[in-house]
Amino acid sequence: MAETKGKFDFAIDRGGTFTDVFARLPDGCERVLKLLSRDPQNYKDAPTEGIRRILEEETGKAYPRDQPVDTSLIGWIRMGTTVATNALLEREGERTALLVTKGFKDLLHIGTQARPKLFDLEVAVPDVLYEEVIEVDERVVLRQDGSTGDSLEVWKELDLEQVEKDLRGVLARGITSLAVLLLHSYTWSEHEKAVGSLARRLGFSQVSLSSEVMPMVRAVPRGYTVCADAYLTPKIHQYLKGFTSGFKDGLKDVDVLFMQSDGGLTPMEQFCGSRAILSGPAGGVVGYAITSYSQMEKKPVIGFDMGGTSTDVSRYAGQYEHVFEATTAGVTLQAPQLDINTVAAGGGSRLFFRSGMFVVGPESAGAHPGPACYRKGGPLTVTDANLALGRLIPSFFPKIFGPKENEPLSLEETTKHFRQLTEEINVFLSSNQSQMSMEAVAMGFIRVANEAMCRPIRALTQAKGHDTSQHVLACFGGAGGQHACAIARSLGMKTVFIHKYSGVLSAYGLALADVVEEVQEPCSLQYEPASFSELDQRVEQLSKRCHDTLRARGFTSGQITTEVFLHMRYEGTDCALMVTAAGYPSNDRSCRAGDFRSAFTKRYLKEFGFTIPDRPIMVDDIRVRGCGQSGITSVYKAEMGHRQAKPITKCYFEGGYVDTSVYLWEELPCGHSIQGPAIIIDKNSTILVEPCCEARLTEGGDVCMTVGSDPHCALGTELNTVQLSIFSHRFMSIAEQMGRVLQRTSISTNIKERLDFSCAVFGQDGGLVSNAPHIPVHLGAMQETVQYQVRSLGNKLKEGDVILSNHPSAGGSHLPDLTVITPVFRKGVSGPVFFVASRGHHADIGGITPGSMPPHSTSLQQEGAVFTSFKLVTGGVFQEEAVTEALIAPAQYPGCSGTRNLHDNLSDLRAQVAANQRGSQLVGELIDSYGLAVVQAYMGYIQSNAELAVRDMLRDFARRRRQETGSLEVESEDFMDDGTPIRLRVQINEEEGSAVFDFTGTGTEVWGNCNAPRAITLSALIYCLRCMVGQDIPLNQGCLAPINVIIPPGSILQPSQNAAVVGGNVLTSQRVVDVIFKAFEVCAASQGCMNNISFGSEKIGYYETVAGGAGAGPGWNGRSGVHTHMTNTRITDPEILEKRYPVVLEQFSLRPGSGGAGKYCGGDGVIRKLLFRNKVVLSVLTERRSTRPYGLRGGDDGVAGLNLLHRAEGRVLNLGAKTSVSLDPGDMFCLYTPGGGGYGKEEEANNRPQTKRRRLNETFSERGSIFEYRMAQEGV
Repeated sequence: MAETKGKFDFAIDRGGTFTDVFARLPDGCERVLKLLSRDPQNYKDAPTEGIRRILEEETGKAYPRDQPVDTSLIGWIRMGTTVATNALLEREGERTALLVTKGFKDLLHIGTQARPKLFDLEVAVPDVLYEEVIEVDERVVLRQDGSTGDSLEVWKELDLEQVEKDLRGVLARGITSLAVLLLHSYTWSEHEKAVGSLARRLGFSQVSLSSEVMPMVRAVPRGYTVCADAYLTPKIHQYLKGFTSGFKDGLKDVDVLFMQSDGGLTPMEQFCGSRAILSGPAGGVVGYAITSYSQMEKKPVIGFDMGGTSTDVSRYAGQYEHVFEATTAGVTLQAPQLDINTVAAGGGSRLFFRSGMFVVGPESAGAHPGPACYRKGGPLTVTDANLALGRLIPSFFPKIFGPKENEPLSLEETTKHFRQLTEEINVFLSSNQSQMSMEAVAMGFIRVANEAMCRPIRALTQAKGHDTSQHVLACFGGAGGQHACAIARSLGMKTVFIHKYSGVLSAYGLALADVVEEVQEPCSLQYEPASFSELDQRVEQLSKRCHDTLRARGFTSGQITTEVFLHMRYEGTDCALMVTAAGYPSNDRSCRAGDFRSAFTKRYLKEFGFTIPDRPIMVDDIRVRGCGQSGITSVYKAEMGHRQAKPITKCYFEGGYVDTSVYLWEELPCGHSIQGPAIIIDKNSTILVEPCCEARLTEGGDVCMTVGSDPHCALGTELNTVQLSIFSHRFMSIAEQMGRVLQRTSISTNIKERLDFSCAVFGQDGGLVSNAPHIPVHLGAMQETVQYQVRSLGNKLKEGDVILSNHPSAGGSHLPDLTVITPVFRKGVSGPVFFVASRGHHADIGGITPGSMPPHSTSLQQEGAVFTSFKLVTGGVFQEEAVTEALIAPAQYPGCSGTRNLHDNLSDLRAQVAANQRGSQLVGELIDSYGLAVVQAYMGYIQSNAELAVRDMLRDFARRRRQETGSLEVESEDFMDDGTPIRLRVQINEEEGSAVFDFTGTGTEVWGNCNAPRAITLSALIYCLRCMVGQDIPLNQGCLAPINVIIPPGSILQPSQNAAVVGGNVLTSQRVVDVIFKAFEVCAASQGCMNNISFGSEKIGYYETVAGGAGAGPGWNGRSGVHTHMTNTRITDPEILEKRYPVVLEQFSLRPGSGGAGKYCGGDGVIRKLLFRNKVVLSVLTERRSTRPYGLRGGDDGVAGLNLLHRAEGRVLNLGAKTSVSLDPGDMFCLYTPGGGGYGKEEEANNRPQTKRRRLNETFSERGSIFEYRMAQEGV
């Protein structure tokens, strides 16, 4: 299939800006061509034009533009295209309707209920892809008979007559694309199929069924995927129709293949929306995987594709790394896709200087106006910085710039902008630091951009337990060559590989790729000998399906290979791995397809550092990937060039300007070495060989660079603003890497899957330097805990000690949050020089109710085990006996029990110790490279930088406030449901940019558990300040430096030693935020509650927090059905909930009319109805059931929440805000969560201008597994 004799073969990548064409000519020679993707003056379609040009030039015959291209000389065409991605980003897909099970019309609006940006008060969530919803009154539930596999019962049959009426109505409104999502259809699809055939009969042109698009459990991602399929597939067909019409007979006899997101090709007619999102970048991954892995002694490779607006990072070590769920442009897709991580830093990323920090991106200059040097009035970007330093040479660029697109790159424009920025920076520095030259500023931005691109590469390798420095950096795309040496050096990599087609590698990758057919089905079997025969049989059926499909496409059996994957996890955990048995042949204790148990445990050990030997292993899905080998083998002999260095140019490096030789790539002879500094140029890219690096041309004509170590100049303790930005990234990176270790080595669902933890680095005095992820409730609280230990233990701490603490008076938030603190020592220094700490939420630590979140505890002892300054590790030895005793201790109190899950507590505590160990090692390495004095100095600088940002914000607020009212004092109060007031007076000092936050007048400590320890108020305060500053600042001790907080002792915000506090953490914290925002009039109140719902019996325990309405603000409506302020937890998917727990979710939708009216309306709360199938105890811990979320400036209040219980026999009871109640089968709990307040008077609503929506790719450009992980972390 790959060898077509005597014909032209084309591989084409149609990108957003350029279309790249790779052609293999009849004589076996190769050609590449780059042209603009859109040039309507000259041609309709870029790929067709590329084919036409090459045919015309190579055959010497005329192929007129206005006639269909003659295909007699074309062998095959392969394409990768961003058509689907762009339609998704621009939201320009087909008009679509969604048909969904009754009770779930808003399921995809609510999604996971977490908000994408933690500190954005205007919750910007991308729109759903459908414009109408039809609810179908049908219901299938899982049978509860303890059998393996999922057996179902139909509770409610489908009423096709009603469905037909609804569908006709939708067609009448001009919608012809339909997405169908019925609950549990992944395992039983009859209802969906019936609806599908009806819709096709009625005349819908596109019908996507979730059970066909992706039969995997989890209704929310499956729903997004089926919507994307229905929304995008018509657009793809439209594009294909246009493309084929440019050829004679519509390409009837030409083999046309398209690249899918998983790195495999598929025939044109099979190409569909849900598999097309990564069609563009996937070719590049295949390209570098096949070219560099083989040439680099099979060392693992990091692919680094730096383009104009973003950079794609991926990894290859002999197998493509796939993920099965990823978010693109705010839509989560469940489909096999390559793990390509996109960071918002590219050649067009903009440069900013903000309160003393160099910032690169995420905003981008785009293609228009482009960077300043493009002569279209654009802003300064990374490209400009490279130009200013002499790393790009205008005379080698085509003259396509300026308004008429006929001028060269403009160094003058770039220099003019940089001079301006340098002046601004020097004005800022003038007080106490030495001035910077223009080059030093440009160089600073390059270094900060490089550091930003290193972070995802570190995360991608270390997330799976690999060592970053053991990889080769394979660089492609237009802009990467200028940064490759610096990035490799900073990651400790020794080799950079740049393929001769690096400028068009995505197109070349298409020519090397294979045709792939994937099939998958859900399974639900335990991996054990009893189920092997069923597994074998199902694997065989799927393999045969793949094989037959590929045979039908013209492959011989010899060209077809199939690979079997099982999606496996330990029972009771959510960490499923897609496992292949490659290298693990089958034996008499395994199924026929291979020894999957060994493959799974080996990989689990590599990724997580432990296994769980006595746990059964479950198989969730069976997947078979069939390949039809069709990639070409590249035949290329480098011609012997004669190297002439072109003129020598001047390039700026750390030490100043250095003479740099310039070479043309095509003139370099094989095997010849070039010492840096040098520049190698070809038509599509510029490669910078830095000092101490060496480049040589390989046999195949590729460039291979050896990276020398950086003789970096010693850094002093005086402040250098560029280093400040780099250290800020470094400290964050340490906290992030600690988090990775904690997540990988922990065992409980809370820490491993819900990611309810934080890790942080602290200075010598216990002041916070950096923490990750940002869980609002942990923000300021951990610092109080560390400082308490510094005060109480002081010089008693020895090397090898680790402290455990959770007591509220020692900076704890609530007891289940256990904080583990490790002091870091240095030879020759007495006392700790640093601290690292990790705080994790343990599911149970004893107390009066399972889950340790009792609704009516009245003393601390009823909430579980208490630790103040407990030595968890002494002299390097884990104190298992002592800590076990402490965790069982609560049993001595009446009505209390010790921990109900000791094994998980101990495993997670060990994981926290391991995370700290890693943090302490990384801090040690940082000190080794820079010296203790320098590192400590920069910790101080980073803290004062955060302080500066908060002072600027307070001055700004004070100035506006003084002009409006003449007073610098603001005050507010709000009430808890029991009537307890929370009062706040803020006095601002405009000159200093400081403030006093005085909570005097707040009510006394309460009988109950809504008391909030002091640390909670500080966390709420840091959260509010960060929201009001409105830009990324390091969140650390510096934020609170300008603030003096006064809290009366004995009040609800600073209760006595033994007060119960579990509700303070989750409820009162929200009210403190409401009070602060009310004082500053930032926005109306959000729901002000987390709706803590838990239920359990001897066998099971479940806990969730539920979304509500967000408050409106000046210029925006509140978002409906989302988590706000101090929480951002994801909710369990309906299908998983029903699969694992004895409940049926009857309804989960928005609560219309619950948001306050106003010029801008508050968001609506949600309605959630749980029908119980077994006896359980239900606990609810909620607020805002009597006091309503306030509106601002004339906006209405939001509606209060309501907790109702429908007894099986018909009684309906109001449960009140906080209670525990025993339920019987058939009882239903109905939760109505509060709405958000409105902003501004309603009568002003009619004349407000409609704000234009932000383009999605400006706000949602990042993607990939690292981004998913950060989103999940912030979703706690």
